[in-house]
Order: sequence, then C-alpha cells, then structure tokens
Amino acid sequence: DEFQQRSQLPVYDRQPYRDQVIGEQPDMGETVFETDDVRAWTTGDDVLILSFKSKANAIGAGVLDGTIKAVKEAEANFKGLVLWQGNAAANFSVGANLAEMLPAFMEGKFDVIGEMINKFHEAGSALKYAQVPTVAAVKGMALGGGCEFQMHCSHTVAALESYIGLVEMGVGLLPAGGGCKELAVNAAENAQGNDIFPFLAKAFENVAMAKVSASALEAKEMGMLKWSDTIVFNSFELLHVAKAKAIGMYEGGYRPPLPAQVKVVGLPGIANFKANLVNMLQGKFISEHDMEIASRVADTLCGGEVVAGSVVNEDWLNDLELKHFLALLQMQKSQERIAHMLQTNKPLRN
Repeated sequence: DEFQQRSQLPVYDRQPYRDQVIGEQPDMGETVFETDDVRAWTTGDDVLILSFKSKANAIGAGVLDGTIKAVKEAEANFKGLVLWQGNAAANFSVGANLAEMLPAFMEGKFDVIGEMINKFHEAGSALKYAQVPTVAAVKGMALGGGCEFQMHCSHTVAALESYIGLVEMGVGLLPAGGGCKELAVNAAENAQGNDIFPFLAKAFENVAMAKVSASALEAKEMGMLKWSDTIVFNSFELLHVAKAKAIGMYEGGYRPPLPAQVKVVGLPGIANFKANLVNMLQGKFISEHDMEIASRVADTLCGGEVVAGSVVNEDWLNDLELKHFLALLQMQKSQERIAHMLQTNKPLRN
C-alpha cells in the first residue's frame, strides 16, 4: 500500500512543526547559538526563537544566562524574541531547578542561591525592558519560575490548555523570580488611582494557596495572564501566532515600558492580610509555617513596612523577594517541604 500523503490544506501552513509521523525529520531552522541549556535559532523570518534544553524545561543558571544572551542577540539582529519549547515538550516550564540549588543549599551557601535569585531578576528585567518585543509561547504547565518568565514578556500567546500559577508555597518558599513584584506592579496599574488593596487581595490568595489555572482563560481571571494576551485553541499554531505577534508589535512601533514606579499599600495592607491569616490559623485552616510564608508574601506584595501610598521601584520589591526567600530557605520546615517535593514530586503540609 502506498503511504497517504500529508494533507496540503492551507490551514496547515500555520503549523510549521506539526504532529510528526514516523520517520519524519522537521527542519529545525538555523542555530544562532547553543549551550548545554538553551538553543537560540531562527527560521529566517527576523524572529529569534529560544528553546530550553533542560529536563522539564526547568530554569537553572544556564537557562538564565542563555535568556539574557538571547535578549541581547534579538535586540542586535532581530525584530523580536519568542520563547517556545517545541511541540514535543509537554510543558513550557515547571519552574526553577530546585535540584540544581541543592548542593549550595546542603552546604549552607545561601549567598550562591542569592546570586541565582539576582540572576532571575536580571533575566526578568531583560525580557520586560528589551528594545524588541519578547513573546512567550506557552502550553501545558508554566509554574513558579516558568510563570514568572512569561509574566515579564511583552506578550504571551497561550494554548487554551495552559496551567499557570505561582506554586512556591508548596515547597515552603515564596515567588522570588519577580513574581511578587509583577503582581504588585499589576495591582497598582489595574487600580488606576483607586484603592489597590482589592487587586492585591486576589493576587495574595493565588500565591498563598499556590493556585494553578485550569486553562488559559482562567489564568486571565487570576491575573497570571494579561487581558491583552492571546489564547489559541490549537497548540500546533503557537509558534506561528507568537512570531506573527512579535513582528506585528515590532512593525507597530513597539517601545518597552518605562521602569515602573509602583504605588504600594504598605503597613496597613500588611496588617489587613495578617488579621485574616490569624483567623485562618485559629480556625486550623493553615499551619503556623503556612502563616509564616503567607506573612512574608503579604510583606512583599504590600511593598514592605512603609507608609501607605509610598512609591517604590522594582528593585525595592525584588530586594524584598530576595530577603524573604533566603530567610524561608534557612527554616527547617521549608527545607522539609523542599526535600519532600524533590523525593516524591508532591507538596508537604507541615
């Protein structure tokens, strides 16, 4: 029997990398640079594509360095940068590479981990303030650091079946790759001069409960995707739409945002969150360590112990993330949660 040819319908032109049949070798474009952790490549249309090569696309030091380098390459020679992991990858990224942090963590080298958090912030800022549009093409899970990466991009194109959330609470930590900072920035922007607290309260609930969206639509409701982000129904069209979006933004006169000046709710906001947490603790809904982490999330989202209405910059919020992340990392109960996650892939409640 003759093999049946692939359908030549024009609708498939939007899918440069379709579901493969046995023996088929897709053209994987031209490599611009490649390391052990990332590959930056192009299909010849003025867009640089960055794909992670790490296990489960986890984000470690090599991925962070590769991302910063890719942004510089895109600014110099391309119209945009797309983060896309390929059709074969089940997930966009499951988050920061905890296993990579383990040796430093076991030896108590918290300064090394602090440097990695700073590198996370540097990569986030590179994506957010790049001179060309940066577009995340997301499908499957975008958790923790993976979620933070797409939050910093100029635009996200997400497959409908995308499961997005900041889940660091499950390992006894708080989002420290710029996630809390971006939620504080977005809450202040969305409030448009009105009371910021209601917008922060939703963000706080999502982080404190380690909520993950059941779809890209729900991710918009949760504030993990922007309302302006694009949702596609067919994940094989992700790359096409993301590249078209990047070129369209560039040709439309894209300019990066100005560095954010963030109005924060400060001490009254922290007090408000802590009052609710005390009630939950007394009602046995949360553990004492849950309260410890959630209090630190509240402190970060509210901009620290400052007067309500104070204006801070992104570095201030990043520093709060770093301070609380390192403090939690040194607590035994957080260490137990991390070890449990690495051993069983399930969160521990202690």
